[in-house]
Amino acid sequence: MSFDPTAVDTITVDSYGTLVDPHSVEATLEAHVDEIRPISNLWRSRSIMYTMVGNFVDEYQPFYEMNRDALRFALESHGVDLPSETIDEILSTYHDLDPFEDVRGGLEALTDAGYDVSVLSNGNPEMLESMVESADIEDVIADTISAHEIRTFKPDADIYRHAAARTGTPIESMAHVAGPTFDVRGAMHAGMQGVWINRDNGPWDPSATEPDLIVETFFDLVDDLTR
Repeated sequence: MSFDPTAVDTITVDSYGTLVDPHSVEATLEAHVDEIRPISNLWRSRSIMYTMVGNFVDEYQPFYEMNRDALRFALESHGVDLPSETIDEILSTYHDLDPFEDVRGGLEALTDAGYDVSVLSNGNPEMLESMVESADIEDVIADTISAHEIRTFKPDADIYRHAAARTGTPIESMAHVAGPTFDVRGAMHAGMQGVWINRDNGPWDPSATEPDLIVETFFDLVDDLTR
C-alpha cells in the first residue's frame, strides 16, 4: 500500500455496498420468500455480473433494468414465482436502501476537511437521486456521476476517466472509495488512488495488487488524509 494524501484533491465514492447496504432489501424479501440471504446474495452477484458481461458484449441497459433481471434470476433459481407487481415492489427498495452508520458523519467530515466528494456509481441517475435523498447526504455531496452518462459500467477505465473530466481533476489527483473490491481495482487501473472501505474485515482479492489504502469507515479516511 502506498497512499499519498498530499496528492488527493477530489474524492469519488461508490454507492451500493459503500454508502448504502444492498442487503437491506432483505426486509422486503422477507415478506415473499423463505431463503432470504441466498436470494439476496445471488441477486447482488448476478447484478454485478450482468454489468461486466454487458461491457464486454456491448449490450447496455440502465442498471435498474439489469437489477430487475438479476432479481428475476435469483427468484427463479430458488423456485420462487412472484407476480411482476411484487417483483417491482421488491426492486423499488433500491430507492430506499439503508445507509451505513458512518456515512453521514464521515462525508460531512471529509467536506469539512476541504474535499469535494462526488458519488461515482453504476446506478442510473434516478437511482442516485433517490439514494442521495434517502441517505440524507445532499448537502455533503458535490455531484453524482452515473455510468448511464457514458453507457458503460465499472470497472471499465472509461468511467473513472469520465469522473475525472466531470470534476475537472487530473485523474492522478483523485482517490476513489469503494466497498466492492473490483471497483477499487478499476479505479487504480485507471490512475486513481484506490481506497478500500472494508467494514466487515473481509479478505482482499489474493490475485490483485493491494489497494493504496484500507479503512474501516469514512472517519478513518479523514484521519489518513489529515494526519
